[in-house]
Amino acid sequence: MAPPRLLWNLKAMLGEGPVWRAHDSSVWFVDIKAPALHRFGVQDGAQQTFIAPDQIGFALPAEDGAFICGVRGGLYRFDPDSGGFTFLQAIEQDRPQNRLNDGFVAPDGALWFGTMDDSEQQKSGALYRWHRGDLQRKDDGYGVTNGPALSPDETVLYHNDTLDKAIYAFDHAAGSISNKRLFARTEDGFADGPCVDSAGVLHVALFNGWGVAQFAPDGARIGTIALPVPAVTKVCFGGDELKTLFCTTARLHQSAQTLEQAPLSGGLFAVDVDTPGLPQALIRL
Repeated sequence: MAPPRLLWNLKAMLGEGPVWRAHDSSVWFVDIKAPALHRFGVQDGAQQTFIAPDQIGFALPAEDGAFICGVRGGLYRFDPDSGGFTFLQAIEQDRPQNRLNDGFVAPDGALWFGTMDDSEQQKSGALYRWHRGDLQRKDDGYGVTNGPALSPDETVLYHNDTLDKAIYAFDHAAGSISNKRLFARTEDGFADGPCVDSAGVLHVALFNGWGVAQFAPDGARIGTIALPVPAVTKVCFGGDELKTLFCTTARLHQSAQTLEQAPLSGGLFAVDVDTPGLPQALIRL
């Protein structure tokens, strides 16, 4: 495996949520705390930044060319041509201490996302499924939600509680989940944003773990992809053959000594891998 490549040394405070946009060969990701949405053009190195209305946990592509974004307080539509954000739907008005964190698009076009206590103290986070405006709370009681991700055959949904270093698995069928169980723990870092490759290997970013953990479908730890920064926050597959693993990172919660040791913290990285990922699905509106 080739060493990781730094694509953009933007020093994000809390880089998160990379997503591959195939039609223009670009990676979109957020800096939750900035708050900002970023675009990196893989072919030309173009860099764009759009200021978000509030803390932004994810921006995921929809079938009409827009993005649906999880911004503190609700879902927003982002138009990449105008750079404008339009409010769509309130989320968790009864939990004002929460913000939206990570998200994922299932092959059926449904948006799955999680919420979390912004202070990272209370287990007030939940897991939701949003499909054509219909919002359903699927699970509750999380400290910091990350994911979810689906197995290639769509029968297993993975979802992380980062504070507990816990990766959970659910049985999944037709947008419903059941049989929650502990899949694995990440003892060498906090289980952050996940994705799955075409062989069913779960890749989990390690916050304060200096890399990406790899798990077989049976939960066995089978490898680690090392990065030159401690706080890796989320990974996604992209590139022409889906054999590039894009990794967002953070400077949040890092000491001055750590940042001196790892000055590229907060950068966007890419790692070439042997097994391709799965195509990025689009949200159906």
